[in-house]
Amino acid sequence: MSERKVLNKYYPPDFDPAKIPKLKLPKDRQYVVRLMAPFNMRCKTCGEYIYKGKKFNARKETVQNEAYLGLPIFRFYIKCTRCLAEITFKTDPENTDYTMEHGATRNFQAEKLLEEEEKRLQKEREEEELNNPMKVLENRTKDSKLEMEVLENLQELKELNQRQANVDFEAMLKQYKELEEEQRRKEQEEDEQEMKAMLEQAQNRQLLLDSDSDEEPAKPHPNRRAQSKPTDILQEEPQSKRPRTESWERGVGKLSTRAQLAGLVARRRQRADPGLENGMETPGSTGGTGSLPATATAAAATSSLGLLGAYSDSEDSA
Repeated sequence: MSERKVLNKYYPPDFDPAKIPKLKLPKDRQYVVRLMAPFNMRCKTCGEYIYKGKKFNARKETVQNEAYLGLPIFRFYIKCTRCLAEITFKTDPENTDYTMEHGATRNFQAEKLLEEEEKRLQKEREEEELNNPMKVLENRTKDSKLEMEVLENLQELKELNQRQANVDFEAMLKQYKELEEEQRRKEQEEDEQEMKAMLEQAQNRQLLLDSDSDEEPAKPHPNRRAQSKPTDILQEEPQSKRPRTESWERGVGKLSTRAQLAGLVARRRQRADPGLENGMETPGSTGGTGSLPATATAAAATSSLGLLGAYSDSEDSA
């Protein structure tokens, strides 16, 4: 199977390239090319302006019997965008430009015409000086006088500008320094205000924490007016940490002493046994069993007092 993209072609042994017929084309054959207008022009038929860079599908041909140093000259045919009139221009390799030939006029040629006029005058002057040495001396004298006049006028303009423009550089520097100082002062004031606001927020938080405790009186806060700087509060000694009182302690109170606990427990009184009072024993009872309920009640009260006392001691130590 042969390759899809073949780079080498097969030439048979009896191949003769001279037998291949040559394509004969006319010398003035025209080609269709895509180009842009090389300059601004105006149509002579309708007066439409065609700006430089407008794209056209043009016909291109080689100009017969015209060349510059062996370089061919080409002619282009375009159509007006409004009236479809034919416009032609050709290349100008001598001036590296294009020349308008038919159908339109070229605009904005003042600079080009001025350059051509200057070249013409310079050429005439060189030809005149070549044959007349005195003319060379006269032209040099005129050029020197003209140069001196130009320098004098330039100096007068400089002096006039200096008189009108009285610029005091010291005042400008002073004004710039004042602006810098004012800006720096504003920044310092803003920083101090921010610091004061932060300190006020911190003090408000401390007041909220202190207001939770009702047992200890609130300590007097330092007068802010007495402080010379907002940062003096940062140099103060930290306040001692206060124990936080729980809400149930404020409502009920602390059970800190055994005397208060003892008031809450009431001892049960013993009832007198009528049999013992009469010196007789009741049936089913002994001398040691009559006091058993009272003894159990006293033991229970003693144990409850001990537990409450231990709990109050632990709270005091905490």
